[in-house]
Amino acid sequence: MNNNALFAPVTDLKGVGTKTAADLGSLGIYSIYDLLFYFPFRYDELQTLPLDQIMDGQKVMLKGIVATEPFVSRFGYKKSRLSFKLRIDHDVIMVNFFNQPWLKNQIEIGKEVAVYGKYNVARQSLSAFKFVAAKENDSGMSPIYPANKNVHQKKLIKLINLAIDSFLDQVTDIVPEEIRQKYRLLSDQEIIVKMHHPKNDNEAKLAKRSAIFREFFIFEMQLALLSEQENKNVQGKEKHYDLKEIAKLTKSLPFELSDDQKHVVNEIFADIHSGRQMRRLLQGDVGSGKTIVAVYAIFAAITAGYQAALMVPTEILATQHFKKIDDLLRPLGVRVALLTGNTKTLERREIYRELTDGTINVVIGTHALIQKNVIFKNLGLVIIDEQHRFGVGQRQALINKGNRPDILAMTATPIPRTLALTVYGDMTISEIHHLPSGRKPIISAWKTSSQMDEVYKKMHDQLAQGFQIYAVTPLITESETMDLKNAEELHEKLAHDFPNQKVVLLHGQMPGTKKDQIMDEFAAGDIDILVTTSVIEVGVDVANANMMIIYNADRFGLSQLHQLRGRIGRGQTQSYCVFIADPKTDSGKARMKIIAGTTNGFKLAEEDLKMRGEGDLFGKAQSGLPEFRVGNVVNDYNTLVVAQKVAKAIVQKDPELSSTKNISLKQVLEYKKLEQNRV
Repeated sequence: MNNNALFAPVTDLKGVGTKTAADLGSLGIYSIYDLLFYFPFRYDELQTLPLDQIMDGQKVMLKGIVATEPFVSRFGYKKSRLSFKLRIDHDVIMVNFFNQPWLKNQIEIGKEVAVYGKYNVARQSLSAFKFVAAKENDSGMSPIYPANKNVHQKKLIKLINLAIDSFLDQVTDIVPEEIRQKYRLLSDQEIIVKMHHPKNDNEAKLAKRSAIFREFFIFEMQLALLSEQENKNVQGKEKHYDLKEIAKLTKSLPFELSDDQKHVVNEIFADIHSGRQMRRLLQGDVGSGKTIVAVYAIFAAITAGYQAALMVPTEILATQHFKKIDDLLRPLGVRVALLTGNTKTLERREIYRELTDGTINVVIGTHALIQKNVIFKNLGLVIIDEQHRFGVGQRQALINKGNRPDILAMTATPIPRTLALTVYGDMTISEIHHLPSGRKPIISAWKTSSQMDEVYKKMHDQLAQGFQIYAVTPLITESETMDLKNAEELHEKLAHDFPNQKVVLLHGQMPGTKKDQIMDEFAAGDIDILVTTSVIEVGVDVANANMMIIYNADRFGLSQLHQLRGRIGRGQTQSYCVFIADPKTDSGKARMKIIAGTTNGFKLAEEDLKMRGEGDLFGKAQSGLPEFRVGNVVNDYNTLVVAQKVAKAIVQKDPELSSTKNISLKQVLEYKKLEQNRV
């Protein structure tokens, strides 16, 4: 049986032209396969009840005969009501469709129709949402699909049903039969039929359970195959670092490493020495001291005769890392370079030359590091900071500049360890939980805009003691000019309200040199209040800035608020963070209580996951976590674990998926790979 017809473009379906294909593409549907597995996110339960048993406001389906001509009345801008009477046995009720005047053509006197909507007992009328097709009203469950302005529900339903009628018999199973039997899972054909047209709620739940497993299974198979591939290539190089030299670094530090830091440094040293390629993810809370761990890894690689590269997401952060690392390593004879989009041409050429001849031992930079002109003499260690900010392809481009270099990824946006193990299946995980000694936990508070007097009083108090303050405004619109306007207005207001202080604005649209100049002034203590957008989210480090006010805090995710808060509390003095927000929803209020109540990033990550679902954990596509359509990695975590176990076992047994029972699975995985490259 040939599966390839399933992966043919949607234009192979009768009546689908290039315009419809482009519209479907906006929903991520490109092939017949995508249509078949494009599942509803919920169902309207189509109950039909006798009129005298319907409760007021209940959603029901009513079947009857159209008794009067449909009539459209208009009121207000673009508002309309389409009304007709429906005869149900001996009763007549009024049916109203709001703002759907085009449905008039579907209504004929004497024709039987089924409508779904909310019933009003007193008026004996139905506020209708939609007509129900005969195919749906037999099953009692009406699917609702994720749709958009290009593709409406009705069109989706028609195309999905057409795909099922034409191609269902070509669908073969990808989950092996013994696994399906063991975990009581449906076949792929059953999943498709019962997800799109369940007869009742129970059937929908059973189908969804199998669909979730199938989705996780595909993802875990991709990870397991990737791991298998990497394990073949893991033969790294045993690096003989110089412990005497490393002792000099320890001696030069003005502080002692925390126990967590020592533990992680030892894990990294063991990896570097092992002769296997290190693939380690270091999760550490904001301000927990990941950078110094990175410095040890860099110095160890250099003493073993290799070069190192550290890639970070923003210029501000690259500059800051450069200053810190250069201060620590230059006295030990290490040549450190900085390479960003703003590096001047002459200097850039010089850096390229010195990387190629090995004069530069470590380079710190942004995406500029992955340009083709960057060639290393002997790259042995790649460190990627805030690794979820980079795509897989970008990370790989830097890794490919060395011959199987050791890889250390770092993130201050932790995800729960159990989840990380399942999602980053190919990496070993290290964690730093405790703050360096002498650091005081930040005191946080949530205030509404009506409590600004209190906040100002605290600000005056801190400024009088010689401390500096961050005032952060969120990027709240799609338009950068609007966001800039918000930041400018806040700057004006604070400059007016604090006339004796130097209040300066910093935002993302400024040239890099201007940003650097402002940050240098702030670090030198020449600016009292820095008004900024979330540019300063990661890594900026000014010990004398011990207060932060975050405006419209409910517009940020919990993890992002925690990242921002981590910019203060860098010195030995007590720091304060105030979240200004007037959330309207219960979940908005709950988020403010959580962020004000805990400074533990790991705990916050758990809470954020529970509240927002994994897709939105770090803002749009920031998480590095996959986006699942049916499953949720938090609620369905146990299923994810089983899928991982099953996938690993299959790949161990048949790493090439050459067995005949794995052929369909192999085809689906190859198709998924194409799909991911498309995105």
